[in-house]
Amino acid sequence: MELAGIQGLKGTVSVPGDKSISHRCIMFGSIANGTTEIHNFLKGADCLATIRCFQSMGINIEETDHTITVHGKGLHGLSAPLNILDVGNSGTTTRLLSGILAGQKFESKLSGDESLNSRPMKRIIEPLTMMGANISSILRNGCAPLYIAPGNLHGIHYDSPVSSAQVKSCILLAGLYAEGETSVTEPSLSRNHTELMLKEFGADIRTLHSLSGTEATAYIKPYPKLYGQKIVVPGDISSAAYFIAAGLLIPGSEILIKNVGINPTRDGILRVCGQMGANIQLLNERKEGLEPVADLLVTSSSLKGTVIEKGLIPTLIDELPVIAVMAAFANGTTIIRDAEELKVKESNRLDIIVHHLQAMGADVTPTEDGMMIKGGAPLHGAVLDSHLDHRIAMAFAVAGMAAEGKTEITRGECVDISYPEFYRDLTALTIL
Repeated sequence: MELAGIQGLKGTVSVPGDKSISHRCIMFGSIANGTTEIHNFLKGADCLATIRCFQSMGINIEETDHTITVHGKGLHGLSAPLNILDVGNSGTTTRLLSGILAGQKFESKLSGDESLNSRPMKRIIEPLTMMGANISSILRNGCAPLYIAPGNLHGIHYDSPVSSAQVKSCILLAGLYAEGETSVTEPSLSRNHTELMLKEFGADIRTLHSLSGTEATAYIKPYPKLYGQKIVVPGDISSAAYFIAAGLLIPGSEILIKNVGINPTRDGILRVCGQMGANIQLLNERKEGLEPVADLLVTSSSLKGTVIEKGLIPTLIDELPVIAVMAAFANGTTIIRDAEELKVKESNRLDIIVHHLQAMGADVTPTEDGMMIKGGAPLHGAVLDSHLDHRIAMAFAVAGMAAEGKTEITRGECVDISYPEFYRDLTALTIL
């Protein structure tokens, strides 16, 4: 994909449904009783992998242009898959599904593509094993492929070393099948879509926050009766982030981004934009189920550097590539700390962000857990490899539009993972 510097993005865009919520709709609908009707589902590669996995376990899932209908069979209604469950490139599918499979009475195997099978799974294997699950890394390297056999689960309290919604959700889902209460404490609250949605489906789940620090603990009781729901998936703030950045960085721009989820465990990019002096208005604030939603009016702004660290990181972990791009164009220095998690995403995002920004002429210094970006120097076009990471591809597409000269994103088709129409929607804003 080739991009060049432009002026004045104008118009309205509706981003795809939230990726995290779309995954969970399929999973929870499958183990609920009755029918779950899903609107604005994200038909990206990762979420489609989740659908295929549950279809392989006997769940009838109907797809139309506008609706996904899941005919749930209850907590114990899944059947043994005939083949290995193919999770593609989806870490969410792998980790959350492992929690559900740990409570089943049949054997299963999960595997994905080369990238997925290199990502760390000890972070779920260890707590699931503590619960009595029979789960192992087939190659004994702490990664997928995973083998899961029936086990007798019991509730535990788990102090998670990382704030990870995937780890937390995996344990809570296994807790649905365990004897006794299960709880997970995180250093700071990660995205809480699992907790909100399970509550909607009828689970006995609650969250308590530390009065003296940032810690948060989620508790779940086993064997609830879950019931199918009608769900309207909010627009994904991670997808909206690229249009937020483009609207702020490209002079003369004004973009209205419709129906964006603004869950406070996900809205870190809005808080960072506020720190940087961005002109963003929240319009038509409302709720879809338990999820807060708003329209975002973004106007080009002169940004300033800031510090991004600690408890803010889990609320914007997926947006850090494009936030780093914003920082490169801002006046002053931006420091990103406590972002080690970026090393184990679809790619080592920390290294790639630094390399790509330097290739475009930015003053960036890597650190052990982040980077320091001295913004304000003019950026120029470059040839940049996506490393088959959708968030890298989209972040540097925005950088290319704000930089001088032409930028080429090689292997840019990887945006299909979360936003298949990204380039089309971006281009539409340039046509006045």
